[in-house]
Amino acid sequence: MSDILLQANAVAKHFGGVKALRDVSLSIRRGEVYGLIGPNGAGKTTFFNCMTGLYIPDGGGFTFDGVALQADAPHRAAELGIARTFQNIRLFGNMTALENVMVGRHVRTKAGVFGAMFLNRATRDEEAAIRQRAVELLHYVDIADRADDLAKNLSYGDQRRLEIARALATEPKLLCLDEPAAGMNATETEELRVLIEGIRKDGTTVLLIEHDVKLVMGLCDRVAVLDYGALVIEDVPAVVQKDPRVIEAYLGA
Repeated sequence: MSDILLQANAVAKHFGGVKALRDVSLSIRRGEVYGLIGPNGAGKTTFFNCMTGLYIPDGGGFTFDGVALQADAPHRAAELGIARTFQNIRLFGNMTALENVMVGRHVRTKAGVFGAMFLNRATRDEEAAIRQRAVELLHYVDIADRADDLAKNLSYGDQRRLEIARALATEPKLLCLDEPAAGMNATETEELRVLIEGIRKDGTTVLLIEHDVKLVMGLCDRVAVLDYGALVIEDVPAVVQKDPRVIEAYLGA
């Protein structure tokens, strides 16, 4: 088995005359927390969207878990083992926290239309298992006491945790987090760091887009920097922080 879980090969994406991604090549190893940083408009979320099936690259492509990634729709990416959260929270506000996680779990279910219509024994057993796993994941992200609350009534930090629980419900090999610390205070950010470390320790590889440089440099094993859609550097945090191109483009001279 290769040490590389995800390989991006010269990925390009254009929007008219705007080159959002310019032949980006990088690799994510199994079991690491990998950071993707850069200024606003650098192409970070576009990279996520190409990888998870929201966009089709205009050039290049991805290899995931040793095979060419054919993620031409978000649900296909989830089936293959890639889960994500979004920069702007996208929960089902009028569903409970438990129901939101159960929705994520359905990508791994077997019940078809017949089972859903007639609720046979196999379907009922599977639904019970989905509910049980959703409860376990709410405990995992430490919001089990809010299981019956509507998602829209949760605090901002708890909504972020709920999004992560829903993503984990798909049983991902690669969990992609798009600015999960955005809007969090220092205490919430530290709790997030502990949660991400726990997710990695439990065997899930993490790809993290984040503007909190302190969080990224203290948490990630390796970091890639994008600027104007191009890869500036990919290396360990200590090297990235000292690179003059990064200081000029992102951290500030």
